[in-house]
Amino acid sequence: MKLFEEILHSVNDFVWGPIMLVLLVGTGVFLTIRLKFLPWRNLGYALKSVFRKPDKTEEQQEGDITPFQSLMTALAATIGTGNIVGVATAMVLGGPGALVWMWLSALFGLSTKYAESLLAVKYREVNQDGEMAGGPMYVMKNAFPIPVLGKILAVAFALFAVMASFGIGNMTQANSISEALNTTFGVPNAVTGVLLTVLALIVLLGGIKSIGKVCEKIVPFMAVLYFVCGLVVIILNIKNLPAGVGQIFSMAFSVKAVSGGVGGAIIASMLSAMRWGVARGVFSNEAGLGSAPIAAAAAKTDLPSRQGYINMTGTFFDTIVVCTVTGLVIASSGQLGVAGADGELLTGASLTIASFQSVLGTFGGWMVSIGIMLFAFSTILGWEYYGEKSLEFLVGSTKANKPYRLFFSLIAFFGATQTLSIVWDFSDTMNGLMAIPNLISLLVLSGVVAKDCFAYQDVIKKERSE
Repeated sequence: MKLFEEILHSVNDFVWGPIMLVLLVGTGVFLTIRLKFLPWRNLGYALKSVFRKPDKTEEQQEGDITPFQSLMTALAATIGTGNIVGVATAMVLGGPGALVWMWLSALFGLSTKYAESLLAVKYREVNQDGEMAGGPMYVMKNAFPIPVLGKILAVAFALFAVMASFGIGNMTQANSISEALNTTFGVPNAVTGVLLTVLALIVLLGGIKSIGKVCEKIVPFMAVLYFVCGLVVIILNIKNLPAGVGQIFSMAFSVKAVSGGVGGAIIASMLSAMRWGVARGVFSNEAGLGSAPIAAAAAKTDLPSRQGYINMTGTFFDTIVVCTVTGLVIASSGQLGVAGADGELLTGASLTIASFQSVLGTFGGWMVSIGIMLFAFSTILGWEYYGEKSLEFLVGSTKANKPYRLFFSLIAFFGATQTLSIVWDFSDTMNGLMAIPNLISLLVLSGVVAKDCFAYQDVIKKERSE
């Protein structure tokens, strides 16, 4: 078993190593240039589209849920523990400068998320139950220039997505929830496991429409609550903010730099900041992994580009907004580089909790714990839909959907009551492997994306003139 764990850990290091990170960011850079920076130039339009009320004609379009519900379902899966734990980990291992590289990867990720969401809507299908079925696997099957290769890539993506749904989308999230509840409120892990299973079943048995309705309420609430509390901490630590921001930018491009809070230091190079910033950024916003387009394909929309722009904002909200709040809270708190009671550097959830507690006291710890619970539970809901649609593609039928929902809910109990490092490595690897067929597809079909993107400019000009 130990040998297997070591092999899996080595595979995981390779999957999330420099080659994958270059491929992920490189695809974003390539698409941004090919699309003439339109995803950047139209970000304001995209943000307005998110909150624009659909007219009657749009409500009658093909699809299962509203464009807003589609975005919230995608955000439910992307805004998770990575926004709280991942940012803190990146800033310890890569130094404060890692935050700058998270921002840069997110900027290029806008184009990637736009492209994969556009293609998902363009090549979606209607299944035997009259529901939309779409995502990278359907894009590869229906649009790849070499059909046989397209089908192989599609099956590989769907298989990795199903496996990832049980790990990164379920067990690891359930484990984070049970740990937070046990540490902060003393709730036994088994009780948390039962509660999670019951709550997940109640929501998931209703399918995508039920998931969409819950996500459109829980996601904005949790994001705004976390954002406001984070802003309070930053404002009350405002005297430390200039120095914290200075460290963030100076260490992002420094060959070797030392920084930290009172009583400790973080040593990191630019390469370290780049590696951890990009890795945690991509891991958090999922641009290029191919997961979010599955939710995009369920949206009621008239044009693929419209939903592409709406879903693109998920990367903006996830990394530019939520991750930035976490990063600035940590940078201004003086807790970065400080050792805990055990003599080890504070990192992960412990660092974020300590940063919030620096101003809000005990309430700060509760706030982060509640944030972890809400973020992680919404991730479970979003990833169930991704796994379900991937399984539906593999078996060619919707008959397995309800048994999958039941089994998926029961797995949450296992995740809440067991701590297995092997599960984390396995799910992390599957999550990364999803990106390979998706990125190949995006690069091959970039011409299709560009054609739709340029044609949609006329629609944007018309809407702006009205």
